[in-house]
Amino acid sequence: MSTPPDALTELMTIVTGYQRSRALMVVAELGIADLLRDGPRSVDELARATHTHEPTLYRVLRALAAAGVFEERPGRMLALTPISEFLRSDAAVPYGHLARLFGRDYQWAAWGALLHSVRTGESAARHVLGVDIWSYRQDHPEENVIFNDAMLAASLSRAAVEAAAYDFGRCTTIADIGGGTGALLATILRMYPNARGILFDQPHVVAESGPVLDAAGLTSRVRIEGGSFFERIPAGADAYVMRRILHDWSDEDATMILRCCRTAMTPEARLVLFERVVGPPNEDPVSKFVDLLMLVGPGGRERTEDEWSSLFNAGGFRLESVKRAAADSSAIVGAPI
Repeated sequence: MSTPPDALTELMTIVTGYQRSRALMVVAELGIADLLRDGPRSVDELARATHTHEPTLYRVLRALAAAGVFEERPGRMLALTPISEFLRSDAAVPYGHLARLFGRDYQWAAWGALLHSVRTGESAARHVLGVDIWSYRQDHPEENVIFNDAMLAASLSRAAVEAAAYDFGRCTTIADIGGGTGALLATILRMYPNARGILFDQPHVVAESGPVLDAAGLTSRVRIEGGSFFERIPAGADAYVMRRILHDWSDEDATMILRCCRTAMTPEARLVLFERVVGPPNEDPVSKFVDLLMLVGPGGRERTEDEWSSLFNAGGFRLESVKRAAADSSAIVGAPI
């Protein structure tokens, strides 16, 4: 039986956690997992393929191997492990996109200004970048591509269990608000073949939805609309879905989005959020650190069930039900009032 780590070891793991994150971003950026797809390769081969400094690449890979990300074999041969299989670009859920996103320089700059957020309550990203994080990515198309790829991967990882957490059987039209390139909506429509969909997001986002909808064979069943959910939301749907949208925004902004939804909805329609519900004290560290991610990045927050209820009331809804879909996601249903 292994000896549990002592308190100091656990503390140092937290203190140095950023080192693993950055190293993981580097190997994701270099595409190391793809190079190991067909079997072990030497560090020398990997360095030639990635145009990197072989001795230094080895130091990064052996550190990650010690953490279980790769397996180091005799002769400086590296192989994939169950962890690094997720980094492959052809993985069912390509988490390498998330490793790349969270290691971007602007993300690091935002976290570096966490103390500013603590002192002011403001977004650290806006403080260091001079603009909000959405404008920054729009002004840097290469970052927007990485962000969209990461969000697609995150959506794919939970789409099936989230779609199953709410009964859309009575719906003839389902609107996915802030639906990105349509991964979640495609999953729902495949489960409910008699329903049609509306995919709504910023114009430059939904412009990239074609391959996702084409691959799902759903192009003819989805109406694509571009716009801002602060200004208008398409009317006429029976269910309005938002996945990981309101956590990006402050209570004030989230209330504005909810009121815009309420204006578009009939009394019989339902709002279905797929969001985290923050756990009780001393539990659920993942949600609570994602809450800090929302703070330093877009300036939003994760919320407890009581906070979701209060937000719904402010936006013109009654909290109807909360159903756990996965460890990090719940279907939070609101009825118009």
